[in-house]
Amino acid sequence: MSQKEYKFIGLNMESISIIYGIFLIIWGLTANSLSSTNSVTSFIPSFLGVPVLFFAILALIYPSKKKLLMHIVVLFGLLIAIGGLDVLRSIFSGNFLVLFWADLSKLMMLLTGSFFTFLCVQSFRFARSLR
Repeated sequence: MSQKEYKFIGLNMESISIIYGIFLIIWGLTANSLSSTNSVTSFIPSFLGVPVLFFAILALIYPSKKKLLMHIVVLFGLLIAIGGLDVLRSIFSGNFLVLFWADLSKLMMLLTGSFFTFLCVQSFRFARSLR
């Protein structure tokens, strides 16, 4: 193998994590400003994006701690996906998109958190194959 680290669309997982953390922060801020509820819960994507961004940046700054820090990042990715599962409650109760921004945020968290966790697992598997 010529690659030393897993890359998706030319980006390593630290870069993807930083982009994803920024995306989550912006999503939460945007959803809050566009929704009329001004509920603290609309900031949940932002609250979860901050540690993703923080630990990914730390992984770049401290490469010797990269393994630990990126494992913490994937735990937050998994929490994001699990938190997004709450959208199923709205879907099954027939109230999907009644609370538009809340349900859209949950759906976004489910889809992006699942995909992000998948990429992290692929990265860990790739690193394992290099041993």
